Amino acid sequence: MTARARITAVPVPSLEPDRLEPFVGRERVERLDRTAEAVRARLGGRRVVNVNSTATGGGVAEMLQTLLGYVRGAGIDTEWLVIDGDPQFFAVTKRIHNGLYGGPGDGCPLGDAERAHYEQTATENVSGLRDALRPGDVVIVHDPQPAGLVPALLADGHAVVWRCHVGLDRTNEWSERAWEFVRPYVQDARAFVFSRRAFAPHWVDEGRLAVIPPAIDPLAPKNEALDHETVLGVLATAGLIASDGIAPHPRVSHPAQIVREGRAPAPETPLVVQVSRWDRMKDMAGVLRAFAAGVDTAGGAQLVLAGPAVEGVDDDPEGLEVWNETVELWRTLAPSERERVHLVAIPMDDPLENALVVNALQTHAAVVVQKSLAEGFGLTVSEAMWKSRPVVASAVGGIADQIVDGESGLLLDDPGDLGRMAGLVSSILASPAEAARLGANARRRVAERFLPDRQLVQYAELLERLLTGDPA
Repeated sequence: MTARARITAVPVPSLEPDRLEPFVGRERVERLDRTAEAVRARLGGRRVVNVNSTATGGGVAEMLQTLLGYVRGAGIDTEWLVIDGDPQFFAVTKRIHNGLYGGPGDGCPLGDAERAHYEQTATENVSGLRDALRPGDVVIVHDPQPAGLVPALLADGHAVVWRCHVGLDRTNEWSERAWEFVRPYVQDARAFVFSRRAFAPHWVDEGRLAVIPPAIDPLAPKNEALDHETVLGVLATAGLIASDGIAPHPRVSHPAQIVREGRAPAPETPLVVQVSRWDRMKDMAGVLRAFAAGVDTAGGAQLVLAGPAVEGVDDDPEGLEVWNETVELWRTLAPSERERVHLVAIPMDDPLENALVVNALQTHAAVVVQKSLAEGFGLTVSEAMWKSRPVVASAVGGIADQIVDGESGLLLDDPGDLGRMAGLVSSILASPAEAARLGANARRRVAERFLPDRQLVQYAELLERLLTGDPA
């Protein structure tokens, strides 16, 4: 007999769209209000239910927390449900995830045994999900983990949207293998949402495709403005910089796990920072190699590679492996190089505290790096740009949509070119004026394109079309 999986409802506080007005202006808020009113009328009391596989630890969870808060603030009834799965299930879905990014992942198969376990997990989740849904609910299913639920939801009469946050601009054997696995479950969805048009596989027809890049909330704990004293207090209390003469910050009670040799950086030390999940596609190891071998540290620059504590991300079984691999690579450096590189695992016990530490670290950074090998969107790029930081990032996936090379950041055409990456970072460290120019332009670009009202309007327009029977 099939067991029933535990479906978790995630609490989402309501956020009033009017609070965005200081950042986007009255005209954009009024457009959002009009669009939301039309959707409310179309829904007629029905809900919009989002389903994914984790409530913490990654960009999708962060995006949902913000997006659904504003949806509720706009008067639309919405829920966020998280499915359950065992380690074997998440190993398979991580393999799919890596495949959609064009990589082999752990190199293990996606064959009949993996499909059987994946479908068994979907079946176990369907019963619990049916208990949580109401007739007529619109269901947005996020990414490969819950994709196996789509056929049952369609059979129950729900309007189902599959939202895929990952992808590859040009397919390869690994992405084709992953799409072959996922396609049978999602191909009949009423609509598809991708961050970039190029991510959509060839079998998704234009009439059901919507391209909706993510956005960041300027008032979220990870993005709200912090004064200099707060930044130093947060970083010192978390252990990321030396605490001499700096008052502890009362909001930080969980020190970060840090691998370093010697003292913490002084507050005035220029920090090159990458904040990412411990995921091979984020290429923390490549950043470390490039910094150690080629970044000009005459001005005293040091590197901080930071990510969530590996036990705090439920749906990412590779996190611990990547953390350990990065630590082992750090150990191979000469002592003088190890002193300039800090590996940081930020606790996830308190999500708001985690967000505050990330905010302070990005705000304090002299340069923010995102040297991904592949990327769906890369929220950390917009986050750093919003804080007026100069960003050096790979020209892959959604990163290339965020940064205009030479205007609002610097793009690395080949993520594998470590010498070029080191040269771009060094050029910013050597020119405070250029850093300031790039940072100012970066914030302006995020304000224009990557704040929540734009994303909310696009989703609202999709829902209105879906509810009239015409998702095109």
